[in-house]
Amino acid sequence: MRYAILGDIHANLAALEAVLADLADRSIDTMLQVGDVVGYGAAPRECVALVRQHCALVVKGNHDAACTEELDTRLFNPNARAAVDYTKTILTPVELDWLRALPYVAQAEHCTLAHGTLAKPERFDYIQSTEDADPSLDELEQGVCFLGHTHVPVSIMRLADAPHETCYSIDREVNLTLAHRALVNVGSVGQPRDEDPRACYAVWDTETGRMGLHRVEYDIEREADRIRRAGLPAILADRLFLGI
Repeated sequence: MRYAILGDIHANLAALEAVLADLADRSIDTMLQVGDVVGYGAAPRECVALVRQHCALVVKGNHDAACTEELDTRLFNPNARAAVDYTKTILTPVELDWLRALPYVAQAEHCTLAHGTLAKPERFDYIQSTEDADPSLDELEQGVCFLGHTHVPVSIMRLADAPHETCYSIDREVNLTLAHRALVNVGSVGQPRDEDPRACYAVWDTETGRMGLHRVEYDIEREADRIRRAGLPAILADRLFLGI
C-alpha cells in the first residue's frame, strides 16, 4: 500500500492544488490528511471541497475545531483569531458540520492519524522534543502514527533494536521498518515553518517501509494576494514567502 499523507493545509488553495498535481504523477493508493484544513488562509471552502474529494481519512486540527467553536480562541494569537473569524463567515453550515464531525484520532489500515499528539489529542499539545513524544509513543498501538501541528517535518522513533530509547531523524527519507514505534510529522502543505516555503507532504510505502518527504513549488504570490484581498492580516501572506 502506498499512502500520501498531507499535513496542515490552512486554506492555502495554490499549495494544495500543486500538491495534488504532483501526486497525480505518483502511484498512490490512499490519501490521508492530519488536520487543519482551514485557518490562516483565504480559501477554506475550496480546500475543504478538495480534501473531501481526495482524502480517505481526515482528523481534526485545532484551527478546524476553533472554526466550529469547539476550541476557545482566547489563546490564539490575534492573527490566527482573525483568520478563524473570517473562516467562520465563509464556510457553509454543511462544511462546518463536516469539520465538526472529524475525529481527533483515526485508524487507517496500516497507521494511526492525529493532529498534535496521540496522547490526549483533544488538547492539541505540541511535540517539539523526544520527551514530548514519549506519551504518544506509549499510547501507540499500531507501529506508525502520522501527525502535523508544528508544521516542521520530523520522525521520532523507538527503533526495533532499542525499543526503550527515543530518537529522532530530520532526514527526507526514513525506513520505518527499522522502528518499533514511530511518530512522523509530515510538515505542512500550506504553511511550512522550517524555512523552506515549498509545500510539504509525505509518501509511505508499507511494503518497503520507506517514507519520503516531498517538496513542491507553488504560486505563493497568488495565494498571498488572495489573503490580502480577503482583508486578513498581512503577516499571514508575507510569512508564506519565508517558510516561517
